[in-house]
Parts: sequence; C-alpha cells; structure tokens
Amino acid sequence: MAKVSPLLLIPPLAFAALGVVFYIGLGSAGDQQLPSALIGQPAPAAELQPLGDLPPLPENLADGRVKLVNFWASWCAPCRVEHPHLSALAAEGVPIYGVNYKDPPRNAVAFLDELGNPYEAVAADPQARMGLEWGVYGVPETFVVDGEGRITYRFAGPVTQREIGGLREAIEAAGG
Repeated sequence: MAKVSPLLLIPPLAFAALGVVFYIGLGSAGDQQLPSALIGQPAPAAELQPLGDLPPLPENLADGRVKLVNFWASWCAPCRVEHPHLSALAAEGVPIYGVNYKDPPRNAVAFLDELGNPYEAVAADPQARMGLEWGVYGVPETFVVDGEGRITYRFAGPVTQREIGGLREAIEAAGG
C-alpha cells in the first residue's frame, strides 16, 4: 500500500474548515436585520398618492401615537403571509399605516378587498419614492414610528407569528 503524503490532506481539511465557518456564519445571520440609517431619525416626508377611497396617510406622523408603517404590494407573496398577523395587530388596537409599493391601484384595492384592510390609512407609492426615502430594500418591510414621528425600529420581511414578539417589544420600547 502506497504511503499518502500529509500535504495532500491540507486542501480537503482546509475546505472542510471553511465549510464549517460558513455554516456557522449563515446560521447566525438569520437573526440579523438589515441596518437602517433612519433609526432615531424623523420619518421622511413623502408625496404619496391616495389609494382608491381609502383614508390617506397623514403628512405628519408625529401625532403622539406609536404606529407601524408597512410597505406592501399585491404582487408580493410574503405580503399575503404577513397579512393575517397585521390584521391581528390592528384588532389589538395597533395603528398601522400601509404604503402600497410599485403596484397598480386596482390590484392593491383588490388585494385589500380580498384579504381585509388592517390599515388605518393607506397611500400608494407607485414610483417607490417614499420607499427610497425610507431605505426600503423590498417588500414587505415594517417600521415602528414613535409618537414624535421618529423611526425606532425596522423589520425587513414578512411579519409572522415568530416575529410578532420582537415587534411588540419594539412598539413598547417606542412608548406604545
């Protein structure tokens, strides 16, 4: 039997070590949110369009109440997943403002007609100008805004049962 040089074992061992490092790194990355430069800053003002006959978003979010601002779209499958959870929060009395993102108005209204409307106020952002100002990477994204109109928390992704606890903590921390 031929003797194997120890140098031949270096590449597979190095590859295995890198695999372990990447696996550990990816496992811990799931709990991290994308950063937002707007945390602690006033929510940017935006020119929005009304969405059908729904109550429009107020220009000033500094109304003394903690609220959620949720960016969503009818074409967004994860938005359908989060919708019942937003409806549950709204039923608990959490004010939620919806920003319909890059969506034809008729599709957005049909989405709300089909699934129900958890939003206290809604606006359309067809050109994604508000989304750009708020640093939205994609939908759904939800922000907690305190009573003084400052963004205190950002959650990228669908609000599910798993994330509701963290969202409630952020609402309480913001004074809600």
